[in-house]
Amino acid sequence: MPTITFLGAARTVTGSKYLLELDGRRLLVDCGLFQGLKELRERNWQTLPVDAASLDAVILTHAHLDHCGYLPRLVAEGFAGRIFCTQGTGNLCRIVLPDAGRLQEEDAELANKHGYSKHTPALPLFTEEDANRALVQLQLIGYDRPVPVVDGVEAMFINAGHLLGSSFVKLTFGDGRRRTLLFGGDLGRYDRPVLPDPTPVAAADVLLVESTYGDRRHPPAEEEEKLAAVINQTVERGGKLIIPSFAIGRAEEVLYWLRRLEEEKRIPQLPVFLDSPMAARAREQYSARLDELDPEIREASENAHRSRLHAEHRMCAFCTARFQVVSSPQQSRKLVESKAPAIIVSSSGMASGGRVLHHLRAALPDERHTVLFVGYQAAGTRGRRLLDGDREVKIHGELVPVRARIERIDSMSAHADADEILRWLGGFERPPAMTFLVHGEPEAMAALGATVDQRLGWPTMMPEHKQIVDLTEFLS
Repeated sequence: MPTITFLGAARTVTGSKYLLELDGRRLLVDCGLFQGLKELRERNWQTLPVDAASLDAVILTHAHLDHCGYLPRLVAEGFAGRIFCTQGTGNLCRIVLPDAGRLQEEDAELANKHGYSKHTPALPLFTEEDANRALVQLQLIGYDRPVPVVDGVEAMFINAGHLLGSSFVKLTFGDGRRRTLLFGGDLGRYDRPVLPDPTPVAAADVLLVESTYGDRRHPPAEEEEKLAAVINQTVERGGKLIIPSFAIGRAEEVLYWLRRLEEEKRIPQLPVFLDSPMAARAREQYSARLDELDPEIREASENAHRSRLHAEHRMCAFCTARFQVVSSPQQSRKLVESKAPAIIVSSSGMASGGRVLHHLRAALPDERHTVLFVGYQAAGTRGRRLLDGDREVKIHGELVPVRARIERIDSMSAHADADEILRWLGGFERPPAMTFLVHGEPEAMAALGATVDQRLGWPTMMPEHKQIVDLTEFLS
């Protein structure tokens, strides 16, 4: 009796974990952290309802923390099997997981030092050492290549166009007629810079598809106009532009648009600082794997190199004229203290941690400055509170007044909207027996389910957290 247990991203956006039990074998597809509301974050500390040591393998769709960030904890709890992923995902995991462990340790240290934790002592969820141990277990696989992950089960990674290395995971198993499960991970977008369009898939018996933006459509592309306006208005006020950005994926797109606006002389040549060690290393990975990116990026990189825009040949697509990577904490502190107009791209994207908090703490009380959000802000995050108009936010245990301008650009999202999800589903030559809607808030899921029913006539299900579903009837 094959079953799937929804251990995360069930009626919420984060914490992706799907336990597949099949003929005595246990596979975990994705191993992500919960983020956002406190009651969700507390799930990260709860013991999984499955013994980590009993898992045969883990398969990752991509390297965002809400899909891979629980791995160090899982390994610390006894998981010793292989972790299958694409080469791009593995390379990014080597960046994000140790960094996440280091931040966990630093946050616990700060909480203990300043006494703003309710726990004594405050402990990290996992450590940098835990993360490094998990990395040893990575098994890197190329796209579109079926590989055995356990006896009788093959996995194939299909490019999802959401992040470098991101994929749909197609599991095939069974004697006689082969059965297929497709784990959608996060679905990328169409006709966007940096990444290719999501790859169409012809068929699957059971499908899991994200629904983050299942109840809405992204506005028409507004990056150029809105970004140029925000930058020029901030410059007129003599302020800084702080862009909280997801370190992998979003930072590269932001830098792409800044370079393009500067080349078109629609913004002045300002100092542009990338103040995120993780984002700086991720940028190197994007530049090293240009063959997996959108053809426009490859052409831009070649053109920039020919025009000698920047000395770093393979990174030219993500460089402005006065671009600088902030390497050390000392340099970051000096940048925080600086009063000169500048553009600062720093993580984290939801303003939940990292160096961006120091920039926000300094910039938010000053009306000259602007904070620009360029990605989804989950409920309960500091980014969502700022967008919702809170006039003060807590940073490092202290309330900080909000006088700076708060702006947003929604069209830069890397998640497909309702129309794009339907466009991708339209590539199926036959409908799945069941489509599970995951990775979304209940309202977005319900809206997407209604749309799929009306337009495609497919059956859908919105699983609950920890719900166990018998897949037998869908695979018969």
